[in-house]
Order: sequence, then structure tokens, then C-alpha cells
Amino acid sequence: MSATWAKNKTLAAWLAVLGGSMGLHRFYLRGLGDWIGWLHPIAAALGWWGVQRIQTLGQDDQLAWVLVPFLGSSIAAGCLAGIVYALSDREKWNRWFNPGAEDQAIAGGTNWLTIGALVLAMLLGTVAFMGSLAYGIQHYFEYQIEEARKISQ
Repeated sequence: MSATWAKNKTLAAWLAVLGGSMGLHRFYLRGLGDWIGWLHPIAAALGWWGVQRIQTLGQDDQLAWVLVPFLGSSIAAGCLAGIVYALSDREKWNRWFNPGAEDQAIAGGTNWLTIGALVLAMLLGTVAFMGSLAYGIQHYFEYQIEEARKISQ
């Protein structure tokens, strides 16, 4: 395998962090035929639909409570992939994505840009996942309390 076609770990980590919700990292590493890569934009679109419903219908929209966590989960899944990519060692990376290359090929190496992607992935992934999960759960329990009040009156 020539070095020009080798899959670069740093680029894959950044694609996972910045475009993970669209599946860009999967398409870079596995091509456009990767069906799991196509699940990322579907989940992100459902989440953005939930955000749009909140903006137009308000925070009491029950469907939005279900849809918004899809966006957070999609972003978090991309960030988790970025973390896995950034933390993989050179030999493992080249075995996974550059099978024709030597174990010590430079494409699987770690540098400061890789570490930057790792830090950003941990930050964004945590904020996106916990924020959307907290939003969905909070509104679900508020709905349950309102329904209990209606029954008790």
C-alpha cells in the first residue's frame, strides 16, 4: 500500500469529532458503502427535527423530548469514535485501516493534532450526550408530574 492511500489516524479523529454526526469518519475509513455510516446522518436529522420542533412549538412538545437525544447521541457516538481512534496505537491502527502497510507506518502515528482531537472529543461528546439526555429525561418527568396532578384533582 502506498503512503498516499494510507488512512491517517489524525485526520480520522478530527473527522469523527467535527463531522461524526454525519458519519464522515466512517466514510473516510470504509467508503460510501458503509451502512453504519449512513445511520449517523439519520439520527442527527431526527435530532435536528426535534430542535426545530422546540423552536416552533415550544418546549412542551413531547415528540421533541424523544427526538433531541438522537442528536446528542449521534454527536457523542462520533466523539467516542474519535477517542478510540486517537487512543489506538500505531500498530493497531495500521492493522485496522492500513492492512497492506508496515506496522510502524507513519499514517497510524500520534501527534499533537491527534491529542487536540482527543481533548475536543471528550469535551464535546460529554456535553452533547449529557445535555440532550438531561433535557429528555427532565421533560419526561415534568410531564409525569403534570399528569399526576391532573389525576389527583
